[in-house]
Amino acid sequence: MAASTESATQNGPNGAPSAEDLKVFELSQKYTAEAAKRFRPEGLGQFVRLRESSSERFRALAEDPWADHAALNAAPPVPDGAERKFLILGAGYGGLLFAARLIDAGLAVAGPDDLLLVDAAGGFGGTWWWNRYPGLRCDVESYVYMPLLEETGYVPKNKYVSGNELREHACRIAAQWKLEDRALFRSTVKAMRWDDAAQRWTAEITEGRGPGNPSRELKVHARYVLTASGILTNPQIPKIPGLDSFAGPVFHTARWDYKVTGGTPEDGTLTGLEGKRVGIIGTGATAIQVVPRLAEYAKELYVFQRTPSAVSWRGQRPTDPEEWKTKIATKKGWQRERMLNFDSYVTDAAEEGQENLVADGWTEMPAYSAVLGSPRHPIVEPTPEKIAEHVGRLYKLDVAHSEAMRARVENIVKDAETAAKLKAWYPTWCKRPTFSDEYLQAFNQPNVHLVDTDGKGVESATQSGLVVAGKEYPLDILVLSTGYVTPSIGGGSPAARTGIEVYGRGGKSLDDKWQQHGAATLHGVCSNGFPNLFFAPLSQAGQAANNVFTLDVGAEHVVHIIEKAEARARAEAGLGGGGGGAVVEVTSAAEEAWSLEIMKRAAWFTSVMGCTPGYITSEGEALRQPQDQAERAKKARAGPWTQGMASFLKVLQEYRADGSLQGFEVVPAGLAN
Repeated sequence: MAASTESATQNGPNGAPSAEDLKVFELSQKYTAEAAKRFRPEGLGQFVRLRESSSERFRALAEDPWADHAALNAAPPVPDGAERKFLILGAGYGGLLFAARLIDAGLAVAGPDDLLLVDAAGGFGGTWWWNRYPGLRCDVESYVYMPLLEETGYVPKNKYVSGNELREHACRIAAQWKLEDRALFRSTVKAMRWDDAAQRWTAEITEGRGPGNPSRELKVHARYVLTASGILTNPQIPKIPGLDSFAGPVFHTARWDYKVTGGTPEDGTLTGLEGKRVGIIGTGATAIQVVPRLAEYAKELYVFQRTPSAVSWRGQRPTDPEEWKTKIATKKGWQRERMLNFDSYVTDAAEEGQENLVADGWTEMPAYSAVLGSPRHPIVEPTPEKIAEHVGRLYKLDVAHSEAMRARVENIVKDAETAAKLKAWYPTWCKRPTFSDEYLQAFNQPNVHLVDTDGKGVESATQSGLVVAGKEYPLDILVLSTGYVTPSIGGGSPAARTGIEVYGRGGKSLDDKWQQHGAATLHGVCSNGFPNLFFAPLSQAGQAANNVFTLDVGAEHVVHIIEKAEARARAEAGLGGGGGGAVVEVTSAAEEAWSLEIMKRAAWFTSVMGCTPGYITSEGEALRQPQDQAERAKKARAGPWTQGMASFLKVLQEYRADGSLQGFEVVPAGLAN
């Protein structure tokens, strides 16, 4: 990275680098040095999923603390061998969008026997079901993040709503589309197998029944399977020597334990922390929200930091009913328009004079386009000169913002030494941006102590605390704000990401296909050899800072494909307007052509090569360049569309306007081989 940025500084007046170029070069050197401190050869191996921990104590932390097992056990069970037209894996916002769009299109009818959502949680909401930590709010404006606001008519209470309100909105969607009795909760799908003869999928499911009750094994058959299991689904913890020996209470932020802290998800009065020494490991987007709440009640709070987060302003405020009616929800299609407006700012695509509808900290960082792409810029040629030019441009685009974030720390944090350690030395795009008007301020409180590990992480744990650089910090309670397994695991394979074994035609494994050949899809939503299986878009699709925008665009596209396929199947079978189904499968030629489109754009993401290890870089594993050319090609195939979500949406709209389902083979159900 440093070499690429250096070469980009050689074109100043009279052959001398400009002051801006020199600044970029200096920053790139600093960023490279800070990133180097944090690289670990084990990469993702330095963490373990809660459910896969060798410690029974930590495996237990993965259990659902919120499920009402008595109510769920009293509900009529989904019978073993049940037949459904649609099986949706996930009951968060992605699964709910799939279900709502299918119902609105008339593909799934009212009643419980046409559609089934399966989720490991005890209710609707996805990440908003699991996460109930104090201070929890969405970091994207609620008016663009909360799905189906236009359809439900709901008005969010604040610009950034609480986790409780987001979970309630999931239930609101489920109620409006009559999904409450069309969900199987506390259930994990172990495997899915395509039956060529029956032309359907069989899902092998384990349904939990709560403490003291044996789990239940069942199979569900479905014509179509849609996977929407999210990107924040598998909490992880670091492999800290001795962590299991810590004698005090310990829990992950994704499974908050109010029995320890006091309070409830609705009432963040954490009286259980009074008089206690509390430690929290992690300083990412979750910790930014949690720390101020812990600081309010703990006798002493120790924040263990490997890498500081860049923390921008939040600007929270209640929704003004008059503004809502006259400036926000003013016409049909307002929410999609606002999503696109927001997206244009984070993809460096806002037009001069364009009104900034969201106008928050996100919209001040056009350099975040480094990981989202931008329609403003052409495809980056994979030559050293063009890559250096591209990376240098992004660094220049980022200088003002990243410098402002470091200055913000200095202006807020009173202790100079603490302030210096809280400054983020990486480009804006390397970690999820964070926003708070309370986090940095918390370090001015006498009971809050930053324990900076200089990139090394916590050294070890004892019965009574954590050890950093040979010094033990005694603790009574430990909170693990250590994030989730990256969704790019397994090269972005939808099977690896969800932990489900998926077997398509002839028993072919989806993971094996990804491992052998790399990602292979059309538009990121389907893959040859796996008929009637659709994914929420990730690899080979457009991505947005607002994940619900990504999910809605994907649901819209998948529903179009199924709708057109069924119409064609009915016509070919002579069934007119009713009956029948379809077996729809993308061709190898179509997915290879799309994969080549992704590959030729892959050089855009060379900007991440200077990033510190973390979630976006798979703890540094994404930064390792394979020597083998075939492996490099596989890696290039796994990336997203690099010209931004608006560009990707336009590609999909043009494809749908053609109406021919080009690249798909469609056979009426009952006639396919």
